Amino acid sequence: MSPDDRNDGLFGGSGETRTRLPEGEGGGDDVYGGVRRSARGGGRASSRSLVTVVGVVVLLIAAIAFANRGGDDSSSGDSDGKKPDAAATAPTGEKPVGGKNGGIPSGYAHDEQGAQSAASNYAVALVSADILKPDRRTEIVKQLFVADKVSELQSKFDKTYSKDFLDKVGLDEKGNPAPGQTYVSRTAPVGAKATAYSDSAATVEVWCTGAFGTAGQDTTNPVSNDWFTLTLKLRWADNDWKVESFQSKDGPAPVNGDNKISTADEIAKAVQEYGGFTYAR
Repeated sequence: MSPDDRNDGLFGGSGETRTRLPEGEGGGDDVYGGVRRSARGGGRASSRSLVTVVGVVVLLIAAIAFANRGGDDSSSGDSDGKKPDAAATAPTGEKPVGGKNGGIPSGYAHDEQGAQSAASNYAVALVSADILKPDRRTEIVKQLFVADKVSELQSKFDKTYSKDFLDKVGLDEKGNPAPGQTYVSRTAPVGAKATAYSDSAATVEVWCTGAFGTAGQDTTNPVSNDWFTLTLKLRWADNDWKVESFQSKDGPAPVNGDNKISTADEIAKAVQEYGGFTYAR
């Protein structure tokens, strides 16, 4: 996997502060580096945005109520309604993952569904706070990547997450934040699709959102939301799906809502109290 040098070999993007990952193969946008501060308009623009969001929510609630209404209305009993697309997430009876290895799900099914499940969980690990911690990073790289790429990627990650880089994001050489602060890098896959598949290899795109930054007093990197898509090339090796290369791009990103911004303490508490998920397709 020869990382592309267009972005200095980094998973790298729009320049603010999601933690940046060494690129797998080919170029890509930032996957974690800086805080993405989305400009929010004020005054009339903000009011119009709020009205639009409220209007959409009202319509969604009405649609859900209509779809779930009971009773004897004959029009609701039509069995020829639109069926979900074949790619929609649905129960299949297949066990999505066998277990966990070092906290990361492993043991995926040897099929397209298993590849998508693997890619989704690997995206979470690749864009996590743990990847910045030297000891934990070594474990993650060994578990996620095919054996013949581990040494190259380990060197690349270590070079990227140098002491100088960690200083810039407010972390010490072990990847820990200053006392009283919490470094946040929590990724949530929104969806996944396989763009190529065979018994020995697969390419999967994972659409992600997440919270990234540092929660605490006097932080210069406040926690912000971001949207991005990771493309992972997987290989079936050692009886599991492993990463061969990866890249990233921005979006698709929805219009920002007018949510009340939480305090740093609330964000830090949420990260500590709410655990992550094992993702399955």
